[in-house]
Amino acid sequence: MDEARLYHVALPMRVGFDHPAARRRRSDGLVLKLTVDGVDGLGECAPRPYVTGESTDGVRRELQRVPMRRLLERLRTADSAELAALLRRDGFERTFGISGGNNLICLLETAVLDLLGHRLGLGVGELIRPAGPGRGAAGPLPVSQVIDLGIGVEEFLATRGPFHFVKVKASDDIERDARTVTAVREALGPDVPVMVDANMSWSYDDALHHIKLLAGCGADLIEEPLRKGAWTELRELRLATGVSIMLDESLCSLDDARTAVRTGAADAFNIRVAKCGGLLRSAEIIDFARQHGIGFQVGVQVAETGPLIAAGRALAFRHRDAITVEAGQSDRFFERMIVTPPPAVDRGSNTISPVDGAGFGMALDDSAGDWAVLRAAGDTDQWQPLVAAAKAEA
Repeated sequence: MDEARLYHVALPMRVGFDHPAARRRRSDGLVLKLTVDGVDGLGECAPRPYVTGESTDGVRRELQRVPMRRLLERLRTADSAELAALLRRDGFERTFGISGGNNLICLLETAVLDLLGHRLGLGVGELIRPAGPGRGAAGPLPVSQVIDLGIGVEEFLATRGPFHFVKVKASDDIERDARTVTAVREALGPDVPVMVDANMSWSYDDALHHIKLLAGCGADLIEEPLRKGAWTELRELRLATGVSIMLDESLCSLDDARTAVRTGAADAFNIRVAKCGGLLRSAEIIDFARQHGIGFQVGVQVAETGPLIAAGRALAFRHRDAITVEAGQSDRFFERMIVTPPPAVDRGSNTISPVDGAGFGMALDDSAGDWAVLRAAGDTDQWQPLVAAAKAEA
């Protein structure tokens, strides 16, 4: 029977992850499984209130207002190749007549693309961008390594290599951050890019001082130094310091990208699929960035649990000119993933390889049922609670 099933996944993490905007000890995301004519599609979102203002509870309420019966019927009756072409041309919202916040659209769109990929025998990357110059999935991609506030620089350098790109999460002690950047630069030499991510935690005056200090220690880029959307001050920082600025929390839409270019606020964008409203919008922002000489990173939300990791990788393999790619640390964070096979990183080389299979190349593990919270049958728009709801909400 056709249906939609929602999972609120709150997996405990083996190791936490700390940065100036949040501390995380378990995942907090939504996974959606669509089943149409016996074919499944998996989607995921990871709402973060400090990024887009969305929460898992809010997205869950939004989803319950979506005309799910109409969406499932469209998937059942439409030609899959034609539907994929419509999605590329018009985007998810226009194609399906559904509007909502970035994470809702990401949740639905990724599930639909995965389902269409399985039907057509194509990877999701092939659905969002046909092969062309600079695209294609051949060969592994190097990934960046992140030093958060829960690990010392000595342990990081001893255990997390080889290094292709290093992101340092800023602390509330600039002298500590300067020592960290200095140690990383001295250990890795001049060729590995080093970026410091302040997660919106600095005032303008502090940022002016901190950026000059960190650049002197060897930092190449600074990510989101000021409060979200401080466009004019960001431009002034770039001019005053000569150091490249990457936007993350300020960059959640194509309109944000246009504002950043118009105001001269950034040198690079951090493209994270959930906060940017799905794969199709993310690809659109990357195209815009290229047109205006803006670099981009393909990033992740901390503690993604499966489909969203695969979505980011599909985007990265279709846009191989990214400054760097964040592949996530699910292998370090979780004892067991809710998908099989789990997203892999070759830790011997710190690279990722293209997915092997159609869609996202994964299915839900048996353990995913522990996190199921809602179900909607294909002949109704009404969602029914499932027994596991109490565990997800505990």
